[in-house]
Amino acid sequence: MYACQQENLENLSPLTENPQEVLSKSDLDKFILNELKKNGEFNWNNYPASYTWNALKKSDEIVSIGFKPAGVNQEIKDIIHTIDVKQGAWLEAKEAVINLVLTQEQRFNPSLTRNDILTYEEDVLPIVNLRVSNLNTLERLRASELVRYSEPMGYEPQTELKSSSGCGDYNQDFGLVAGPDYSNLSPNAKASWNHPFHNIANAWTSTSGDNIKIMIIDTGINFDQDNFGSQFNQGSSQGRTIERIATLRKWRLFGTGDLESPNDDCGHGTAMAGVCAAPRGLDGNASGIAYNADLITVRAASDVLIDASREVKGVSDAYVLAGNRSDVRITSMSLGRITSSSQIADAIRYAHNRGKLIFCAGGTSFGWTAGWVGVIFPATMSETVAVTGVKDNNSRCDACHDGSKIDFTVVMEKASNGRHPITTADTGNQPGTVGGSSVATAQTAGMAALVWARYPSSSRATILDKLVRSGSNYPNRNGNFGWGNIDANEASN
Repeated sequence: MYACQQENLENLSPLTENPQEVLSKSDLDKFILNELKKNGEFNWNNYPASYTWNALKKSDEIVSIGFKPAGVNQEIKDIIHTIDVKQGAWLEAKEAVINLVLTQEQRFNPSLTRNDILTYEEDVLPIVNLRVSNLNTLERLRASELVRYSEPMGYEPQTELKSSSGCGDYNQDFGLVAGPDYSNLSPNAKASWNHPFHNIANAWTSTSGDNIKIMIIDTGINFDQDNFGSQFNQGSSQGRTIERIATLRKWRLFGTGDLESPNDDCGHGTAMAGVCAAPRGLDGNASGIAYNADLITVRAASDVLIDASREVKGVSDAYVLAGNRSDVRITSMSLGRITSSSQIADAIRYAHNRGKLIFCAGGTSFGWTAGWVGVIFPATMSETVAVTGVKDNNSRCDACHDGSKIDFTVVMEKASNGRHPITTADTGNQPGTVGGSSVATAQTAGMAALVWARYPSSSRATILDKLVRSGSNYPNRNGNFGWGNIDANEASN
């Protein structure tokens, strides 16, 4: 099948047991962070294969490999939504890359089989995820005309902090006070204190997000929060739908494994769904901005740091799903990483090329971003709309990242006391609070839904232009905060 594109496997590079010096994890992390500070981003493919090999040795040894047929000179990012990887030259290229890796790896371990190296199956994007142990294999991949990129799938600096990144503390807050923290809405809901900075109440006189479907790509939705279950349609929120999906796989050393439950055991995804599209209901809870929008919640990661191979696969599968859903217009993702992932980039371009308006968080400082506050991936991509948070005096929020890639800001922190917007808590009808660029992103997605519901036949470009023109910085884009704070009412009218 793949004979036409078969690599010349007879001319393999010499075997080397220890081809390069093994770096400590600390040294590798320092190198990555230094490059980030210099360049603003880190792409593994811009550095020698030995760095990828070192990263593989300190993770799960899974390599994300983007492939293409020999002789294809088109920009793959422009045609990725049209490719059929299950037949023809694309299938031949895939098989040739798998055979290249298997042949090279068998030189060190003759007992290896195809199933031993093949990890996650991919039948939409031109990607293959393979187990690679040896530097020689990586160098062969780098030299192959069939390979667009080859990079460690599951390595990020400071990954020992991943278990707590962005999770927890999304509980009901019984200390919230009417006036300073929220205003009361009919029939019996609460609007966050930050809504007036974006003219949400006035926008609601003409739109509430009807018939616009938003996909929240995050840590899922808490099954115990009935505002996203039996009470999703209550009060002023009627006739809309919610779907709860998981693309995150269970932990497996190799193989696809089963999908996790869509249930949110982190809390972050539930909070994002809350600020974006929670019902304007009867139970006293916090109303989302687009309280009549349809919602799909996708559990694509276990926390906000995309640092495991299964999370890279989960996020990329979520964007492919969005691209394949003609009813999805908007995606919002408040997850990220500091190194780039070409696999996720391929998936985002797939969704973007199919007309989706893609919002991504600019970054919030945890331990894994200490000392660097630039815009994180994938908000750095031109296909995404990058959002960060500011205080009510329009300075950067204490934990938020900013930079030239930021497109919009949301007021989400009080300078006087650090209060963050209210949202739906994990359980119960008393709101909690949530901060960072995460809440800014999900609220911006809600504002976009308000505008698109007002102009349902408009294109993505038209909706984005309306958002831009309503920005507090328009027509002079700011170098760190983009177009500034959206006026949802102006954008909708």
